[in-house]
Amino acid sequence: MKGNSLARKLSVILLTVIVAGLPVLTAGCDDNGGGQTTAPTSTVKQPLKIGIMYPQTGVAAAKGQPMAAGVLDAIKYINEEKGGVLGHQIEVISRDNGYDAAKATTIINEFISSKALLFTTQASAMMSVVMGIANEASLPGFTVFSAPSITQPAKHIYAQMPDYGDGWAIFADYYMKNVWKGTGKPKMALMLLNNSTGYGAKDAADKLAATMGIEIVAVEEHTSTTANEIEALTRIAAKNPDVIFISSTPQPTSIIVKGIRDIQATGKFAGLTIGCGHASYTSQLVDLAGAAKVEGVYGVFPTVSWGENVAGMAKMTEYVNKYHPDFKNNMDYITAWAEGLLIAKILETAIQNTPGGAANLTPANVEKYGFQMLNYDVEGLHGPVKYTPGDNRLSKGMRVFQVKSGVITAISNWINAAYIDYGLK
Repeated sequence: MKGNSLARKLSVILLTVIVAGLPVLTAGCDDNGGGQTTAPTSTVKQPLKIGIMYPQTGVAAAKGQPMAAGVLDAIKYINEEKGGVLGHQIEVISRDNGYDAAKATTIINEFISSKALLFTTQASAMMSVVMGIANEASLPGFTVFSAPSITQPAKHIYAQMPDYGDGWAIFADYYMKNVWKGTGKPKMALMLLNNSTGYGAKDAADKLAATMGIEIVAVEEHTSTTANEIEALTRIAAKNPDVIFISSTPQPTSIIVKGIRDIQATGKFAGLTIGCGHASYTSQLVDLAGAAKVEGVYGVFPTVSWGENVAGMAKMTEYVNKYHPDFKNNMDYITAWAEGLLIAKILETAIQNTPGGAANLTPANVEKYGFQMLNYDVEGLHGPVKYTPGDNRLSKGMRVFQVKSGVITAISNWINAAYIDYGLK
């Protein structure tokens, strides 16, 4: 009798344990819709939220469209082929700012309220508009194209590549060493877009031209919607410059270059050298101005060219051919593809170095343990990125190019842009 009683008690206990365990087991299985259950899947890691804004429409669309395609293609590659960043998918809040200050301001506030870990812009003009809000919120970010006033003094905003001041300095140095064959000081005129794209180049010319032996004889500004710059070019022609440096975007630059060629047809501007900053120097400029008009024009640019033998070229080429063939040979696609790779590397570096890993990622930890611990070659697509305390330019390398037979062709090795202290407060 005692044995039967003990057996009943054990049966009751076992049944209780089984019943109690049923909800747990059920919760660990998925119903596939057919009444059958599948085995429990591994834990899904939380996504990493970031913000990206680009000028996909508006007056800078010629640059923004290939750049939007490039960065989103790169994120697609990282999420779908590489399984994300250490298993975490990158969740992108992507917005078109239309190269409009009001839209950009709305977007940066959306990034902050959405608790993005970092953000990027592709245009210096748009970063100039939003960086005050981002710095106030301690939200780290970087801009693909930059100007000295964005990274000096160094706060929470970084530059992916050398800035427009660096572009002027590298071109001017190359010009003095390799192009200028006259005596005395060469006369240089500046044609500048009326925002940070132009002002960045002017900052460097103001700082360095005299010590480099260059005389700045004219400074003319234009808008991004300009349709004719003959009047400004006529004033410049009266100063008889040896070289004109244009720091603008592709559309205005194409108008300026065509204007220069028209004036040269009258016998003026004989022997003039034309140099371009990197905001305009891409295949879009060749298409807009026409290959014959831009033949011989110099420019600086901070990436490799299409087809060069570097680690990241094959995958990038595969994606542009598959998803955006219209942007093949457009160097802005390269800058933005590299932007996507850099976003992933910053997040990966932050996860690896933040105490507690991904669970403890915050914007502050992404900046301290991601941005400021970078040491990455960007698969050879542009100069390596490495943070130097006090210098928020992540990559320093540029090359000089020239249009030859209608093709933008590298004519120099990589040149590291030295840090220029502008004394900005």
